[in-house]
Amino acid sequence: MINITNVSKYYKPDVVVLEDVSLDVKAGEMVSIVGQSGSGKTTLVKLLTGEEKADRGQMVVGEWDITNINRSQVPYLRRQIGVIFQDFKLLPKKTLAENVAFALQVCGQKPARIKKIVPSVLKIVGLEGKKDRYPHEVSGGEGQRVAIARALVHQPKILLADEPTGNLDSINANEIIDLLLKINNFGTTVVLVTHNREIVNRLKKRVITMDNGRIIADQPHGKYIIR
Repeated sequence: MINITNVSKYYKPDVVVLEDVSLDVKAGEMVSIVGQSGSGKTTLVKLLTGEEKADRGQMVVGEWDITNINRSQVPYLRRQIGVIFQDFKLLPKKTLAENVAFALQVCGQKPARIKKIVPSVLKIVGLEGKKDRYPHEVSGGEGQRVAIARALVHQPKILLADEPTGNLDSINANEIIDLLLKINNFGTTVVLVTHNREIVNRLKKRVITMDNGRIIADQPHGKYIIR
């Protein structure tokens, strides 16, 4: 599903942010990527979403080699990879349903299809009863649920969650992780980038640890081992 081979990234000639990183994620896996600030996690996310390109190596998502992806192809890539950020990035003047619908509208989806998809994804995240509320009228956890619903509208094969619980309290954070587990159980590959030790240890899933731009550990059923 994701195949990264000997990938390196430099921001300046003498600043290495990723060095010779190789990683395989199989279809249906749930993987946590952990590491301190500056370890290379954020750069890896940017490469996977096409925001930046690798300077060396190869990156394949599904059967698509995205190593030298053109900017015009990035929107199509992001329909295969649903992305959730720490900042929910909701449009404040649109209702929850309108926020989800907007992700389909910008892609030119027909109104009839939008009308069908939006209620179904809001039901998955447990917000079908709050579809007409605005972002300021719901909790942080519910806002993140909307962001997840929005990421699911294209039925992506991969869900990339970049610090999705960073702005949430422990109760809401655990609810979001439970939702990601539910989505993973549907067969979606989930890549969770996080620094939350409790969540990683609770999941007991595969844990990839990064440090100084390298992968230093890959545990099949691991724990957060950074000190």
